[in-house]
Amino acid sequence: MITPDNITGLVLAGGRGLRMGGTDKGLQVLAGKPLALHALERLRPQVGALLVNANRNTAAYATFGVPVCPDTVEGFAGPLAGFLAGLAQCRTPWLLTVPCDSPRFPTDLATRLAAAALSQDAEIAIALATDHEAPDAALRPQPVFCLLRSSLQDSLQRFVAEGGRKVGAWTALHRCATVPFNQPGDNPHAFFNANTLDELRLLSQAQGDAGKRHRPGH
Repeated sequence: MITPDNITGLVLAGGRGLRMGGTDKGLQVLAGKPLALHALERLRPQVGALLVNANRNTAAYATFGVPVCPDTVEGFAGPLAGFLAGLAQCRTPWLLTVPCDSPRFPTDLATRLAAAALSQDAEIAIALATDHEAPDAALRPQPVFCLLRSSLQDSLQRFVAEGGRKVGAWTALHRCATVPFNQPGDNPHAFFNANTLDELRLLSQAQGDAGKRHRPGH
């Protein structure tokens, strides 16, 4: 079995946030808390250790009480640079990555990805979900929701050193399992990500509506 103690959770908050006007996306507030903190709290019960990848405002991220690991690759090189930063500090056999801007990802994400990795003898397991930015409802890989063996650090280091930047191109080099998150009971909006301020407002509105439904009389 892959137990929570075998997994380190990594929240990716190291991007430029260009589609959000260059703001530090992980520190944008949703329901009174930064997005990255929402993600950390959602990950905490699923894993044995936590990290956050951030390249700006590291003192602010440090207040969340988990180690902050900046990219070791210069120039905001994308999610794979975040993966590498996490792997450098990972002390468990597996690393689970999630982006800071999808605070409603499944509470059983780690369990289901781990089960697929075991059953398919995979080195990497990736979530499949509908893409809210796509015109159809097809399931697509969500490559930043990724469970990977920490022993892949050297492979990833070489790939990035050679100029590789696409998560899918690197994962294609390894035994990879995919896990559909469209089963009965799954939240179809679990992987919604707030790339823009408008999308953050949508998340905030949805959060408020959910709160109203759980109050007495609603």
